[in-house]
Amino acid sequence: MPDSTGLGYSQISIVEAGRVAYVSGQVAVPPDGGAVPTGLADQARLAAANARAALDALGAGPEDIAILRCFMTDLGPDTLATAYPAVLELFAGAAPCVTGVGVAALAGEDLKIELELTVRLPG
Repeated sequence: MPDSTGLGYSQISIVEAGRVAYVSGQVAVPPDGGAVPTGLADQARLAAANARAALDALGAGPEDIAILRCFMTDLGPDTLATAYPAVLELFAGAAPCVTGVGVAALAGEDLKIELELTVRLPG
């Protein structure tokens, strides 16, 4: 396997036995239901903030993420380079497994990115 640590993620995550939470895909819809940002970088930041809010609600942190799946409507090197900094900020130094998936569309026609998490609940 290639060494992915320089990219901020791991090829394998080992999770201690315990309870697991599956976090639905978080998109760039503001908590107040406002408008979806138009740019990919802004959408990635908002999706990551929503994912962080889900972690907080679970009493979990970035180190508890087992895998993050990143669905993008235009997945490629340039768009990944635009969106990935927000994902790395969400990780805050943790390095869970990451899978990127290119999709034809997401649940809303203006959405460009969706982040889905599998999280081991602490304690």
